[in-house]
Amino acid sequence: MAAAVNKRLLPLFYLRQRRKRKQRYRKKYWIRDIFRSRFLLGEYHTLVKEMHENDHESFYKYFRMTPERFDNLLLLVGPMLTKKSLYREPISAGERLSVTLRFLATGDSQQTISFSYRIGLTTVSNIIAETCDALWIALQDYITSPSKPEEWKQIADDFWNVWNFPMCCGAIDGKHLVMQCPPGAGSDYFNYKGTHSIVLLACCDARYLFTMIDIGSAGRNSDGGVFSHSQFGQALERNEIGLPAPDILPNTTDTRCPYLFTADDAFPLKTWMMKPYKVSFLSESNRIFSYRLSRARRIIENTFGIASARWRVWRRPVLASPEKVTAIAKAVCVLHNYLMTEEWGVPHEAKRYCPTGFADSEDRNGKNCPGGWRAITSEDTGLLSIGRQGSNNYSQDAKYVQVMLTEYFSSNEGQVPWQYRHVTSTGN
Repeated sequence: MAAAVNKRLLPLFYLRQRRKRKQRYRKKYWIRDIFRSRFLLGEYHTLVKEMHENDHESFYKYFRMTPERFDNLLLLVGPMLTKKSLYREPISAGERLSVTLRFLATGDSQQTISFSYRIGLTTVSNIIAETCDALWIALQDYITSPSKPEEWKQIADDFWNVWNFPMCCGAIDGKHLVMQCPPGAGSDYFNYKGTHSIVLLACCDARYLFTMIDIGSAGRNSDGGVFSHSQFGQALERNEIGLPAPDILPNTTDTRCPYLFTADDAFPLKTWMMKPYKVSFLSESNRIFSYRLSRARRIIENTFGIASARWRVWRRPVLASPEKVTAIAKAVCVLHNYLMTEEWGVPHEAKRYCPTGFADSEDRNGKNCPGGWRAITSEDTGLLSIGRQGSNNYSQDAKYVQVMLTEYFSSNEGQVPWQYRHVTSTGN
């Protein structure tokens, strides 16, 4: 009987021991004294509110957006960030959005944000993760991937009218988003440049807007098939994105060319993807083709540059898990498109996010004039170029398209007046 009683009491014994261990390791503070004065001394309740009311110039520098844009963004994400608590007043949706935007705009450590806003470090970490997810949900419509031939043709018309490259449906590039090594990951995320990262593949239109993004491939895959194994690359390979049928080149009567994308030499040559010739021993017509293609391809380079110059979390390694780095990247992409789109109809002299001269431009001889973002991001360590995405092998059909465009750019129908001055210029 005694043995039976002991067996019944055994669970109670273990429960008491468990409670003792919990009491031993219980937090010293429920909330630290310096965080109790958040409403009086926290950055959101003092500096941010003062700038919102009286200093819009400083508010823009602080958040990379005007107070009106901030308020509109808060209306979109506020319902997803509003919390309720029975024991204490919860952190408001506006303060949660402020914490996250400040982290993305500066790339400061979460500990720094914790001290300035007088919010616990764990709470700041949770706020950033939840708000990045909310930003993606609320703003993902600003990254509109075309699905109909008419929509792709509109992008191609923009590339032809602005950058003089025909049949172009977008520019493609990829970047390594550098982060700390995840616990227990080993070499899974270790890339060829000696850092740990995940890969962001993106496509943009002629207006520096992301149209397609693919995030999350481990950095160790950088030397091979990141693009070919991504959902983005596989959809292009299988022609599942709704590209139009081949069409007649501008100013010609019967020369048909497939719709395509532009990329740098790291990507493979395909009928639907053009890249420049190798730099050695090029004829004049080949140099003209590479020059014309580079004008269209630089758009994605500028898109990444503008985004990383404004959202500086991309300019340094992110101390977070791969899942959180992915959420941060998605938030930066949609915020970039949101602010670029909202400024599209604004006069050039009134633009703030991407003012005149901030992106690359050209002089009358077609010489590239570096944009203002390059001076800001010249020493980036958080956003690195990807490696070669396959071998130099290509199909005869792909080479035929490249040669056809090469001849077209050197003909009367496809040439631009300054291309010969550019390829023969000595730089003076």
